[in-house]
Amino acid sequence: MRDPYTVLGVSRSASEKDIKSAYRKLAKKYHPDQNPDDPTAHAKFAEATHAYDLLNDKEKRGQFDRGEIDAEGNPRFAGFGNGGFGGGRGGPRPGAGAGGFSAEDILKEFMSGFGGQPRGGTAGRGPAGGAQWDPFAGTTAGGGARMGKGEDIVVNVTISLEDAHKAASVPVRMPSGKVLSVKLPEKVEEGQQIRLKGQGSPSPYGEPGDALVTVRFEKSKTFRKDGHDVRTDVPVTLYEAVLGAKVRVPTLDGSVELTLPPGMDTSKAFRLKGKGLYGDGDLYVNIRVVLPPGGDADLEALARFMRDQKPYKVRD
Repeated sequence: MRDPYTVLGVSRSASEKDIKSAYRKLAKKYHPDQNPDDPTAHAKFAEATHAYDLLNDKEKRGQFDRGEIDAEGNPRFAGFGNGGFGGGRGGPRPGAGAGGFSAEDILKEFMSGFGGQPRGGTAGRGPAGGAQWDPFAGTTAGGGARMGKGEDIVVNVTISLEDAHKAASVPVRMPSGKVLSVKLPEKVEEGQQIRLKGQGSPSPYGEPGDALVTVRFEKSKTFRKDGHDVRTDVPVTLYEAVLGAKVRVPTLDGSVELTLPPGMDTSKAFRLKGKGLYGDGDLYVNIRVVLPPGGDADLEALARFMRDQKPYKVRD
């Protein structure tokens, strides 16, 4: 595993915001859903995820900066001292136990049992780790684990704008079939990952891996997302458009009443400030005039009168 700062392309003095921003760019670029047939992209995605996981944890980041742990998050071995293996004069080399195996040798032996790959690497099980991507259930992230730890898995979850706005708890189905209730982070973004500790693949040698839940937004029948702004259409009758009216308008927080002025220009949207996603954006309401079904003789007569006696231009 490379230096996590190098992986994310940030300096050691980078802020949490800088680290998060750098990871999002890499995750978007290398996510397996965007590169289903590119194992190199899968490996870079796993590497970036691991780097972010380490640097996003204040305690782990501090330990790494002080040299207490390596880029994999494993403690650095500083030898066993006089009370450890091989401490006697003339014995095996420093750090070696019975039979002359050093701590490094033991680690290598364990790692060889896991394919010799760091956590999040791509396993040799086909061109993309041997896993089939399921848009609902997700798939394994591939690769070997840290010594004794199970593999991480990647799972997709599709959420509504309303759930994202409220940071609601949503059901997430794991590859095993188990359904978990997962609390969404505040102001969750498309492509963001939520790490569920211990919900990955089990290991016969230690703790299970983690589940990385990737968030997707579903297409809404009511709203159109434009960044943190939201747009919606509201139908009105012809007489409401001409005379003005009070109409109910849907928002992410529930419906509100909107006063429409007489003779309004429906080519312009009504802006409700702060009613967009997370309260950061605005809600734009487009008014759509709907004529009576089946036609209306009086309306047709009025239209002919206006066409012949009171015409007006709306196009060049």
